[in-house]
Amino acid sequence: MKKPSKSIIIKILKISGFTFGSILLLMFLIPILFPGKIAEEVKAFANKKLNGELNFKEANLSFFNHFPSLTLTLTDFSLKGSAPYQKETLVSANEMAFGIDISSLIFDKSVVIDQVFVSNAFINVKVNAKGEANYNVYISNEKATAKDTTGNTSLRLDKIAIENTHLVYNDQSTKILIDAKGFNYIGNGDLDQAIFDIYTEAEIADFDFTYDGQQYLNNKSVKADLITKINTNSLAFVFQQNNLKINKLPVEFSGKFDFLSNGYDMDFNIKSENSKLNDFFTALPPAYVTWLEKTKVKGSTDLLFTLKGKYIASKNQKPNVAFNMKIRDGLIAYKDAPFPVSNIFLNFDTQLPALDTEQLKVNIDSVFFNVDKDYVKAIIKTQGLSKPTIDARIKSKIDLALMDKAFGLQNMDLRGILIADLNSKGVYDQKNNKIPVTNGKINFKNGYVKTDYYPNPIQNINLIASILDRKGSLDDLKVNITPASFVFEGKPVYVNAKLQNFNNIRYDIKAKGELDLGRIYSVFSQKGLDVKGFVKADVAFKGSQDDAMNGRYNKLQNQGTLVLKNIKTTSEYLPKPFLIKEGTFKFHQDKMNFNDFLAAYGQSDFKMNGYLQNVIDFVLTNKAVLKGNFQLHSDFINVDEFMTVSTVKADSTKTNVVAQTGVVVIPPNFDLQFNATANKINFDGLAIENLTGNLNINNGQLALKQSGFDLVGANVNMDLVYGSQSTEKAFFDFKILAKEFDVKRAYNEVKMFREMATAAESAEGIISLDYKVAGILDANMAPIYPSLTGGGVLSVKKVKMKGFKLFGAVSKKTGREAIRNPDLSQVDIKTTIKNNIINIERFKFKVAGFRPRIEGQTSFDGKLNIKMRLGLPPFGIIGIPIKVTGTQEEPKVRLGKQTEDLQETEYDGEVPQPISEPVKAQ
Repeated sequence: MKKPSKSIIIKILKISGFTFGSILLLMFLIPILFPGKIAEEVKAFANKKLNGELNFKEANLSFFNHFPSLTLTLTDFSLKGSAPYQKETLVSANEMAFGIDISSLIFDKSVVIDQVFVSNAFINVKVNAKGEANYNVYISNEKATAKDTTGNTSLRLDKIAIENTHLVYNDQSTKILIDAKGFNYIGNGDLDQAIFDIYTEAEIADFDFTYDGQQYLNNKSVKADLITKINTNSLAFVFQQNNLKINKLPVEFSGKFDFLSNGYDMDFNIKSENSKLNDFFTALPPAYVTWLEKTKVKGSTDLLFTLKGKYIASKNQKPNVAFNMKIRDGLIAYKDAPFPVSNIFLNFDTQLPALDTEQLKVNIDSVFFNVDKDYVKAIIKTQGLSKPTIDARIKSKIDLALMDKAFGLQNMDLRGILIADLNSKGVYDQKNNKIPVTNGKINFKNGYVKTDYYPNPIQNINLIASILDRKGSLDDLKVNITPASFVFEGKPVYVNAKLQNFNNIRYDIKAKGELDLGRIYSVFSQKGLDVKGFVKADVAFKGSQDDAMNGRYNKLQNQGTLVLKNIKTTSEYLPKPFLIKEGTFKFHQDKMNFNDFLAAYGQSDFKMNGYLQNVIDFVLTNKAVLKGNFQLHSDFINVDEFMTVSTVKADSTKTNVVAQTGVVVIPPNFDLQFNATANKINFDGLAIENLTGNLNINNGQLALKQSGFDLVGANVNMDLVYGSQSTEKAFFDFKILAKEFDVKRAYNEVKMFREMATAAESAEGIISLDYKVAGILDANMAPIYPSLTGGGVLSVKKVKMKGFKLFGAVSKKTGREAIRNPDLSQVDIKTTIKNNIINIERFKFKVAGFRPRIEGQTSFDGKLNIKMRLGLPPFGIIGIPIKVTGTQEEPKVRLGKQTEDLQETEYDGEVPQPISEPVKAQ
């Protein structure tokens, strides 16, 4: 064969070199020749097509950032979201690069973006409860025509590449939260077509999935090969062939997802068939993965999750959810367990139509496993939530020590023989006196529980219990615990209890022993939690609810002693724990006598002696009313701490401030009477001292009668009724009689006085008050002014009306300097309150020979409608008519009589009537 001549080889090399050099030269020249055009076109495109604020530090055009593509790279890129998230970032990235089609750039002189590259980014997708999303930032043309020449930049994607990105998808409308770290994604396809297939490779190093506050996947690695059909006309996605791997668990994913104008239309199927049970555990939270390293797991499992239907929040339309799991021939053996958990069998199926918990169906049909010759088997079926239909059969004979070792239970050591046999079938509806027909027995012998959280165990646990209800009604229910006992910290505790007829409960309970609640709580919980308390009991209770409620106390056999120390209790009605420092309680028949009961709540302290009635029924049922009568004394009560909700706010100094919101809620099932004394009370900055009075708490209301206390140096007598309408609203009704108090001190120290008498800022002197007011309090325990009704008399003994802008304006208008700061003596000012208006009845006074007469209106927002007659010396027969309008800050004074009534503001809600009985001085 003839070899090519040397000259031909040289020509080929020259041509190749020239071509390569030209290409290389173009790769350097094109970014230099076109940068201005590309940058301008991209900016114009962004301004026209993006409905969100776009920012970046600098733009670079190069072939070498994503060789061989010509890319425009924007550094420190950020894009804000669409309404209602215009101020929050949708995408931020170290680099955002757009691939430019070279042929379109050179020959068509247009910029066509055909590739997108994102690296080291944070993508923050948000959807609120109404279904409004922050990703609607791309503005599409409603009508596109062949003659459209509004721009030379277009988006015709055929590749999207995302590298090392943190993706968060937080959808409050569907209650789905996805957090994916180390997200890498490559998508290829004809993305410029209306309908196209996209081929995707994705990897996530750390994947979390949460639904409705419950985390289902945590720190999982995910790999996916997906084929997705996308219809851009209807914005619909069809997932055709999708293979995923969550850690080692293979998963098939198919379905569709359509964006609607007001929500979504979904049809998802996620399944894993005939997978290894071991692989299933790798997809669970990290704690199981650590456990799996020391455990032998065998068996197969099938999983199926479906989500189908429309989600339209505005129409309350929600999809159906279903989950099914099967386990066959399962085996679990932890380390060197003498026997494995074998023959594991599970059929689990649950359905949630329209995401409605009242339609929830759970079907465990069935579960079974062996440990040697011992076994646990169960069939449990439920339908509904608030009134569930139940069909349950549970049977076991199991040595907990063997099961503990075989499962490798973490942080806990269990021992004892548990024998259980329970059958229950029917509807649980407490309101209508229905429970499932039930027959069950539990026998627990030589039990032992020890955790890593506390060094000593609860041991010698023995329990024989039975539950029987043949008719499916509360009045046929019988519960027997005969006996129950255990030993903790060397101290034994014994309990025997027989309960029957839960509509009119009959009880026979005996308990004896000592418990350190702080230590026993530590057995089951993490260290460091502030749960403390000591209980010593030697009590016996026998009787019926009917006898206690109808006063047949001779039929009750309640006796014994209960000693409490440092007990912390919590209630849904109070934001802080209530601490019983010490108390000895003696039971006799229906009474529980308190001897030197010492308690604290926040900064408040209480000492009580007295008794409670109906205690046993109150504890055993939710219908009983707790009655009591006490002598109560406190050195200090801080009412502000009883408000129901605490919120943390940031002030201007960037420090956290705890703001109390929510009214004080009075429990509805209390009937308590207190003969109360308190040295000091704080309420919203109001300092009350030396309180005495009768305090009644009954039917969700608090009544303080014949009370007396010292306020701003004066003795005050008051009657008060208070109750909550909700946790955010309360009503009050009080009558107050305060004689001869310093008006200047009252203005400085009493917030409500400042709000209701704002004009008294510079006044000086002595006044008295006889007033009654009823109204509504908001969540901050502040009065809602349009709701206030009432009236009374403000008696002026000797007051210098210094700085009142009303009198200053009248003085200026009439040229009478003596009216500017008048001295008032022995004047009674009668007023009434309704619909945000204070109506002032006509009153007269004398000042420097003048005889002013005043009547009219003022509102709680400071508006004035005052009629005056300035009687001239010597006898006031001749007078000047004056009308005062405007506001308390800027009163407008004119001569004349005609005025217009102020606009009333009616309160839309129930307002209590003021107390009719007059308050009596103590």
